[in-house]
Amino acid sequence: MPSPANLQSLATPLLAIAREAGRAILTHYHPEVTRSDKSDGSPVTAADHASEAIIVRALAKLDPGIPVVAEEEFAAGRVHDVGDGRFWLVDPLDGTKEFLKANGEFTVNIGLVENRRPILGVILAPVGDEIFWGAEGRAFAQKGSGPARPIAARKAPPEGLVVLASRSHSNRDDLKQFLADKKVSEIRIGGSAIKFCRVAAGEGDLYPRLGPTMEWDTAAGQAILDAAGGSTTTLDGRPFLYAKPGFLNGKFIARGK
Repeated sequence: MPSPANLQSLATPLLAIAREAGRAILTHYHPEVTRSDKSDGSPVTAADHASEAIIVRALAKLDPGIPVVAEEEFAAGRVHDVGDGRFWLVDPLDGTKEFLKANGEFTVNIGLVENRRPILGVILAPVGDEIFWGAEGRAFAQKGSGPARPIAARKAPPEGLVVLASRSHSNRDDLKQFLADKKVSEIRIGGSAIKFCRVAAGEGDLYPRLGPTMEWDTAAGQAILDAAGGSTTTLDGRPFLYAKPGFLNGKFIARGK
């Protein structure tokens, strides 16, 4: 496993892993996909399981000494004690509800955490074949077979903030209250961790999440946004850290420059 000084060298294998998982997801992207509900009431499909199997197996080959915390393995009771060391956080299909609605708003998320902070992230949107990655102060995006391009978070434009909000978990009253003292030009509603990427790419300015998430929902996106010059904090401005009990997140704000 590369040291923090050359994390960018992991991009090539991780992008290939994410793309393989994305292809597996799309083979299940039809109305007859096998679905069940987990103990928390959230849906899980054959696509989630197929994607996770690919990613977990590939990450173990990449470096078997680094634990992998993946959503469906966690739901099945396979939980790693990660401490403050390096570990992977994997959401094999972020936005399963959106996947089931067939609206395309779902992603594959692979994040690497060390000392409780995300240091590397890859996010693939299989529909549209759009992929983002970032580490060490550099972030990139690629659409299809086109060239990779560097991305950077932007300063808030004078006409007001473009705010990104969750489709499936938004509390509009809380969001309205949160934004009451801010100059907002537009609110865009969408699913999955792609919202982090939109802020990282300078296509939005603020992504407040005012409900609970899990760490695998956010690690990859936070790493990409950090690398692009943005930041993610708790509502009171403290660092947004990982390896929390149960891998459960509280509220956060992801922002550009």
